[in-house]
Amino acid sequence: MKFIAKRLRHVECLHDEHLIPPSSSEDARRRWDRFNNKARLTDVLNEEQCLLCAYTELRPDEIGIGTHIEHVKPKSKYPALTFAYRNLVISALASQDLSKPNYKGDVFAGHAKKSSFDRKRFMSPLRSRAKRNYFLYLSNGMVVPSPAKSSRYQKKAEHTIRLLNLNASYLVNLRKRWIDELDQLIDDHLDQDMSLYDLAAVDLVPLNQRLSRFFTATRQRFGQIAEHVLKEQAPELL
Repeated sequence: MKFIAKRLRHVECLHDEHLIPPSSSEDARRRWDRFNNKARLTDVLNEEQCLLCAYTELRPDEIGIGTHIEHVKPKSKYPALTFAYRNLVISALASQDLSKPNYKGDVFAGHAKKSSFDRKRFMSPLRSRAKRNYFLYLSNGMVVPSPAKSSRYQKKAEHTIRLLNLNASYLVNLRKRWIDELDQLIDDHLDQDMSLYDLAAVDLVPLNQRLSRFFTATRQRFGQIAEHVLKEQAPELL
């Protein structure tokens, strides 16, 4: 999971709504439903996330699925944060996607999480610890808690994986294909004595404020080479 840095001090399309925030879950639902700046807000959040889903690191625009604005702390439980910029991210799957064969019965990301939230157990992409490798991306496409972390953090990672359904079959298949293709490219570059640094930069350095899918899995695959690339070309992602 990639850390999302919230750097903006002011988001105009949220300002007026957040001045007097909702005071109840029903008020939050009603005001969010009639909030007419969702398109502008989506653009703002997509830009800071480089078009990646906050939870899965998919690029929804590349695979023909929609997105929704996700309240990391659910508005039903934290109504005062309904229009709080620092509580909002873009998550894969629009409501209309949920009936499609690929996702029906195997929903993931924000739509799997729904209104569940336990601050002590959930590993949020908005907290700095998301920078650290608490998740391990395997060659078979699965994501698991990193065995290098303490039992406490492994339990948090496991809870987060289950809550977001990060091992939904659709995600596992996409990750496996991505990692297989990446491994083949790495082997080809090694065989032909080509630069792995340059190869890593293709998928780890934003281009026109866009990143390739599965940023963290790619970063793990390249190891120290990835860290050198990011330090020199995209230090804001470290």
